[in-house]
Amino acid sequence: MREITIALAQTAPVLNENEENLRRMAGFIQRICQEQQTDLIVFPELALSGHECGLNFTRLAERVTGHAVSFLAGKAAEFNVHVAFGMPVKEKVESILFDSVVLIGPDGELLGDYRKLHLRGEERLAFRPGYRLPVFETEFGGVGLMIGWDLAFPEVARSLALDGADLILVPSGWETANMNEWRAYTVARACENGLYIAAANRVGEEPSYSFGGESMLVGPRGQIHTALEEVVEGYAVATVDLDEVRRVREETQILQCRQPAAYRALVRKY
Repeated sequence: MREITIALAQTAPVLNENEENLRRMAGFIQRICQEQQTDLIVFPELALSGHECGLNFTRLAERVTGHAVSFLAGKAAEFNVHVAFGMPVKEKVESILFDSVVLIGPDGELLGDYRKLHLRGEERLAFRPGYRLPVFETEFGGVGLMIGWDLAFPEVARSLALDGADLILVPSGWETANMNEWRAYTVARACENGLYIAAANRVGEEPSYSFGGESMLVGPRGQIHTALEEVVEGYAVATVDLDEVRRVREETQILQCRQPAAYRALVRKY
């Protein structure tokens, strides 16, 4: 068995306040790990900064090896837990920014980061799209990363599944008005690839946004292992067996029965 206990931290980041959000994330890590043994904690998209930062993103964005990652790496090592969280990332050129998620291991080591591929609406004004879909090898299996609106594109989850992901983490900032899509996409991505989806969606209000929560951990047959139904800050925890991924895929042949030769339109630019 490859059992893993996953916690979904459903937070409401304070807009434009990196230090306050780091303090609050550290509090969540401590609280969750002190209440029960946990292997992985997933925070929402842009948990470090909030969403509607505008030009402030150039000030709030950090490099992946910067202060925020170092601080949370210390917390991960202190409590022996993997941590995934969303943050704005900048390159050496200060104006090149990405909506990113960082994955830290239980020894405090940086396992890697992912940069959001599909930007929606005003996100295109602040960020550049990513271009890679990495799968990270961990002690419990292959872990893929997606962010928010990436859920709407089945190619993302399928690519991660084909590259060895047993579990996909989805830090998100899904809006209240679109929660029917959130529920449908999250369950569909798990079922159609025979894997686990750990989706942490933020809550709270910003000047132009209202976020809908409903963070959930979905299994390879679409079963909901845990979910937060109230649109408030909190967390949900569940223990799952990643060996279920292999069993479901062997039974359903969901990947083996694909017909890639017939899918040429998928790589055609619309």
